[in-house]
Amino acid sequence: MAIDCRQFFINGEWLAMAGRPELQVINPATEQVCATLCLGTAADVDLAVRAARTAFPAWSQSGAIQRLEILDRIIAGIMERTEELAQAVSTEMGAPISFARTAHVGTGLAHFVTARQILADYEFEKSRGNTRIQREPIGVCGFITPWNWPLNQVTCKLAPALATGCTMVLKPSELAPLSAGILVQIIAAAGVPAGVFNMVHGDGPTVGAAIAAHPQIDLVSFTGSTRAGREVVQDAKWRTPLQTPSRK
Repeated sequence: MAIDCRQFFINGEWLAMAGRPELQVINPATEQVCATLCLGTAADVDLAVRAARTAFPAWSQSGAIQRLEILDRIIAGIMERTEELAQAVSTEMGAPISFARTAHVGTGLAHFVTARQILADYEFEKSRGNTRIQREPIGVCGFITPWNWPLNQVTCKLAPALATGCTMVLKPSELAPLSAGILVQIIAAAGVPAGVFNMVHGDGPTVGAAIAAHPQIDLVSFTGSTRAGREVVQDAKWRTPLQTPSRK
């Protein structure tokens, strides 16, 4: 299945983002254009966040059995499309194809397998003395990932978030969007409810900043350079450990 990086995945649908600025994705091994990416806007992020916020109440209350079934289908999808994922990683960031097959796809698969194993026996509620402890999903998560180890960095954030009942908005690296596109197709085919998972392509100063600063995102997970990390912290400066976004 072809990967169209001009489309975003929002509220369970692939949306063609006509009129957005475009960026050519370069295969570093050949220095040839391998894809064309539409660059999202803060308005696109807001649309995705609203979808994730709407989906959160139902998904957060879904049972472990439903989440396990979805994780099983995602795992099966990754295994079925291993070669496609490996070719995408090799194309987008220049990894040798043998290394892409074993290490890149292998670690991506392992994150979902590990999340599935933990969820199967995880106690979301337990008693400690006279105290009843209930662990709940934090809410809407914003994920910003880098170009190196692209599949690993995406899956290490998505897998536990899906397992614990969070909803999310992902911005994969604009330099390496191909493997993320295949993974989104796998997630969509696995029956993840609309709005639980959303993806917006774009650059850090626009889409990344909009995710970090959005008042309806409860948690931001960023992997990247120190410089960009400082900017994410600055954009999210309104958050404190005792202050979380309104869920209205």
